[in-house]
Amino acid sequence: MSGLRTFTLTVMGTTDLHGNLFNWDYYRDREFDDFAHNDVGLAKISTLVSQVRAEVGQRTLLLDAGDTIQGTPLAYYYARVEPITRAHVHPMAAAMNAIGYTAAALGNHEFNYGLPVLRTFERQLEFPLLAANALDVATGLPAFQPYVVKTVWRPGGPPVRVGILGLTNPGIAVWDRAHVEGVMTFPGLVEQALHWVPEIRRESDLVVVVAHSGADLSSSLGDQVPFPENCAELLAETVPGIDAILVGHAHVEIPERFVVNKVTGRPVLLTEPLFYGKRLSVMEFDLRYTSRWELEGSRSSVLSTASVEEDPRIVRLLSHDHAKVVSYVNAHIGTCAAPMSASRSRFEDTPALRFINHVQALEIAQSTSLPVLSLCAPFNRAAAIPGGEVSIRDVAGLYIYDNTLVGVRLTGAQLRDFLEESARYFAQVSGPGPFTAAEVSADVPDYNFDIAYGLSAPLTYSIDIAEPVGSRIAGLRYDGEPVADTAEFAVAVNNYRQAGGGDFPHIASAPVLHNQQQEIRQLLIEWVKAAGVLDPADFAGSDWCLVASGEPVVVTTNE
Repeated sequence: MSGLRTFTLTVMGTTDLHGNLFNWDYYRDREFDDFAHNDVGLAKISTLVSQVRAEVGQRTLLLDAGDTIQGTPLAYYYARVEPITRAHVHPMAAAMNAIGYTAAALGNHEFNYGLPVLRTFERQLEFPLLAANALDVATGLPAFQPYVVKTVWRPGGPPVRVGILGLTNPGIAVWDRAHVEGVMTFPGLVEQALHWVPEIRRESDLVVVVAHSGADLSSSLGDQVPFPENCAELLAETVPGIDAILVGHAHVEIPERFVVNKVTGRPVLLTEPLFYGKRLSVMEFDLRYTSRWELEGSRSSVLSTASVEEDPRIVRLLSHDHAKVVSYVNAHIGTCAAPMSASRSRFEDTPALRFINHVQALEIAQSTSLPVLSLCAPFNRAAAIPGGEVSIRDVAGLYIYDNTLVGVRLTGAQLRDFLEESARYFAQVSGPGPFTAAEVSADVPDYNFDIAYGLSAPLTYSIDIAEPVGSRIAGLRYDGEPVADTAEFAVAVNNYRQAGGGDFPHIASAPVLHNQQQEIRQLLIEWVKAAGVLDPADFAGSDWCLVASGEPVVVTTNE
């Protein structure tokens, strides 16, 4: 009888799959590989899940912490080119259903394609999509199911009830304002967990939170929302009654971390399985039954998908959907007069980013008589457009996010402030180098380093990284003349930045001149189709350089 009074429950988890179905790089048209030789995709996750189930039995749970339907050309294709319908199931949904997921939390990127696409995806899932802190504006109630209690049956013994609470990111209110404003609100994770966990605890023997929020307390949102972007550790410390948290959003690997709850003194288990399906988290909970199940101990680890082959069942099920995307991204749309690489776009002016800025600026110019500037970031270090024939994947690789174009009005003084914020990307140095990329890079994502460009006349400036943050922009000139504080410009930016993403100054409050919900990546593709020939010499609207005390900085890269 004692064997029926003890039980080790295994709960597996993924996060930030970002449209990775197979181990495939659609931009390079080959198997995925990175510097660490990781593999990606749900087909490999499926193999790991099957191995765990074969080892411990089928009485396991499988969770996901969000960001599932955005991030690859496959995700884009089934949202925009051949949108999912009731009859055509999203391949990510089909794979997750076949693998047998128990529940998933909403990620912020689930909202990128709008609520109709998200609701269609939700209906296609054979498990609940959870978000206790996505509230309907009209009713104040959760717009998605907040939690689910799953019963794990044990033959001859008492069942185990597992409460699973889903929490998404409050930054959605900023990043996807165009889709959710006036429809949903997104209060803090801690605040909503304090409301829901006591109810779940009463119904459950074990409480697991699935949170699309990084472990370490931080935020890129500034004072735009009153809740932190990343707060899973704070959640564990503050809210009593949580046994474990599957963490997402931060794209880091946490095999196992314990945080002591300040109310109960009990340890809370945290784990995060990297991203793209590179890892599978495996949590184990040792339970003992007296009058009810009590948690005696827990642990977690991560398994690498690089160690296994893709599940042939998933391959057979979805290879046709994958093949459609491969055919789409390899369609030829024009030619390029000379190769354009983004590999050094963080450290020097490059035609690759000038091309993005040029196309953005051309669109904004149709809506204004002001001089037009454009801002963009080096989203993909591996992006390169070859000389000769150009395909959709070559151009799409330059712009891997599903951002739309917005035009705003900024003064010269505001532009300088904006560029000073962008220059935070670099660490302070004492001389011109040579340096490695790591030595000159601060802890700022590439997508928060914007580069400026002028359409009808060049915009030139230098970034002096021997100077402290806030005093780095020098020689800011437009058409050869110093930019006056009172000068006015129409500035092209993406919707993420204009909504306040990255917490840059002035941009979120600037008057909007243009906002037609045009996807920037598609604008680039259509421009190449119309022009026929992509010539780097045509994009000469900027000349920025990296200096230290006026001397050019030498940065070596092996990318």
